[in-house]
Amino acid sequence: MDNEALRKLLEDVKNGGVSVDNALTELKLLPFEDLGFAKIDHHRNLRNGYPEVIYCQGKTVEQIKIIVSRLMERDNNIMATRAGREVFEGILEVTSDAVYHEAARIVVVKKRELQTSEKVIAIVTAGTSDIPVAEEAAITAETMGNKVDRIYDVGVAGIHRLLAQTETLMQANVLVVVAGMEGALASVVGGLVDKPVIACPTSVGYGANFGGLSALLTMLNSCASGIGVVNIDNGFGAGYLASMINKL
Repeated sequence: MDNEALRKLLEDVKNGGVSVDNALTELKLLPFEDLGFAKIDHHRNLRNGYPEVIYCQGKTVEQIKIIVSRLMERDNNIMATRAGREVFEGILEVTSDAVYHEAARIVVVKKRELQTSEKVIAIVTAGTSDIPVAEEAAITAETMGNKVDRIYDVGVAGIHRLLAQTETLMQANVLVVVAGMEGALASVVGGLVDKPVIACPTSVGYGANFGGLSALLTMLNSCASGIGVVNIDNGFGAGYLASMINKL
């Protein structure tokens, strides 16, 4: 339930269209719904401006289907992250409106259209191998009502590729930079633009990158100002934060 829906409920009570008892039932379910294996946070849309997102890794397909069913009863847009194709096929048994973004491993069920911001989020990757994490960020941002420019495979090993995109980079309102290996791209982009840069390290790289730790430490130690860092492979977190910044 978002602010608009809550306001409508209160107006309906005021006008006599909804009884106090029925409204009370609605509000009782608002904080969270206890399913035993999960507590669905129906209040999150009201608090944060976007409904709870389903993290699928570690959940069974049956659990995910039940959660999706409950969220749909609230007419919410639904996003399920880290979802394999078997999860998508399970969600299709609940609703035919599900769309699977395979590269991002995200299932989206759109129940309502969101107003799209005119400001642009740029998603930038160092290499092609970073695209799955970048797509998680991009699909998250788009689902939350943002325009996204994708600028892929422009890492510092061939920096002329990045410099050819300077105009596009400068037009973005917020940028997500996704890089593995040594993670240097975030610092370079941060030195080119006057907008916030969200650096997202990936686990892409050879053994001494320690599963993305080398990129994470490089980004945390960036000499460029205006850079914030999310966790390794956390494309969802980067896209969500970029959306929040873009809508300020």
